[in-house]
Amino acid sequence: MERSSGILMPIFSLPSNYGIGTLGKEAYEFVDFLEQADQKYWQILPAGSISYGNSPYQSFSSFAGNPYFIDLDLLIEDGLLEKEEVQSKKWMKTLDKVDYGKIYQHRFDILFEAYKRGIQKDYDEFKSFVNEKSKWIHEYALFMACKKHFDMVAWSNWPEDIRLHKKEACLRYRELLKEDVEFYQYIQYLFFKQWNQLRNYAHSKGIEIIGDIPVYVAMDSCDVWSEPQWFYLDENNVPIEVAGCPPDSFSADGQYWGNPLYRYDAMKQDGYGWWIRRVDGAFQLYDVVRIDHFRGFESYWAIPYGAKSAKDGQWKKGPGMSLIGVLTSWFYNKQYIAEDLGALTEEVIQLVKDSHLPGMKVLQFAFDSREAVNYLPYTYDRNCVCYIGTHDNMTCKQFFDQSPEEDVLFAKQYLGLNEEEGYVWGMIRAGMGCVADLFICQMQDYLELGQEARINLPGTASDNWEWRMKKGQNTTQLAKKIAEYTKRYGRSCHKD
Repeated sequence: MERSSGILMPIFSLPSNYGIGTLGKEAYEFVDFLEQADQKYWQILPAGSISYGNSPYQSFSSFAGNPYFIDLDLLIEDGLLEKEEVQSKKWMKTLDKVDYGKIYQHRFDILFEAYKRGIQKDYDEFKSFVNEKSKWIHEYALFMACKKHFDMVAWSNWPEDIRLHKKEACLRYRELLKEDVEFYQYIQYLFFKQWNQLRNYAHSKGIEIIGDIPVYVAMDSCDVWSEPQWFYLDENNVPIEVAGCPPDSFSADGQYWGNPLYRYDAMKQDGYGWWIRRVDGAFQLYDVVRIDHFRGFESYWAIPYGAKSAKDGQWKKGPGMSLIGVLTSWFYNKQYIAEDLGALTEEVIQLVKDSHLPGMKVLQFAFDSREAVNYLPYTYDRNCVCYIGTHDNMTCKQFFDQSPEEDVLFAKQYLGLNEEEGYVWGMIRAGMGCVADLFICQMQDYLELGQEARINLPGTASDNWEWRMKKGQNTTQLAKKIAEYTKRYGRSCHKD
């Protein structure tokens, strides 16, 4: 990875007229902004369909795209929707927050109208798409059709025959719900059509896309329902142990995530075929894949299913290079980022070294007195990615507004921060100027926004994944300022 920089900006955080950021006009304008700002990468978080809680890290599928991202104005241009019927819906309460409730009420009804008008017109192209995605789309569409049929309850509460994915039941429901199955396939066709057009546009501007692959999948997902043999479930497909993390300085009780754990022994015997398919799906969306919770491949926190607290868990050994080596050799010409944050034991550090993947350094952690790991810039090597903060951290302004006084003082003294430049831009300068090959900054930090713009607060279940940039905030003036810093510290994409 050459010396460069990028901006972390989730798709859902883009402005739009319909309650959430999409793959439409504002996404193209953000690509233009990245080009003007002399950036190489756009990091977007996972682009998958979201489930309960709205987290992009808890998806109904490891392969399907988020239908909420399908741009309705583009469907109007394609003749699949009427402008009046789209505008007749009440999409949002505010422009600076995603209103998931309103979107859930209206989005699929509108997309069903597009399906009815487009399925015949697009039939040959649609069928070709379904054949191309046949490894996952048939099961996904059946899963979603069944969820709709059963009032969106988790598959673990479906009737036993379909809950256990019995062949006869799948055939029966596939016929019973034939129209809905085709509908869910069609909206994936629409998503990937818009996605590929946007990605091609980004490439034409010299911009590459970084996306995440969560280490775990949601229990209420097509992945677990259709292929339970790869997960640590009992004979009734009920989890035996689930994922989380132990108590630490940020959470006294640890975190109970509830994702099913993998049967790594069975996966290894199969040559890690499930993981190969999953990573292949990710690279069909992204140019660079950030592997979330990379330390979980060395060892992971296993909590008995139904335990009252994550404190009841224990560490278990992960697959390590047995799996990572397969993925990096199978996709030998692809780029990864290892999210190696968390409890960094010597074994985890060694796994990152053995993998040769760039790990992550978070500048905020360098000045956090609760954080035992040293993230001060003098400790970095080139093969890493420097962030001021990730989607799980405070914004940079919030860090200076709300951190302990001694932490803020340490940052000011160490980085030589001053009011004339501004503390936030001083932190940006430190990231831009460090030795790491890649520097990523959240858009909120370039906008110098505070607590109101935080993306996610780990361990909480509400008010996350909602921040949206207001239309017009990504100005030409801001792009020029970012470009000046980028060029000054040798991260320019356009070498003279």
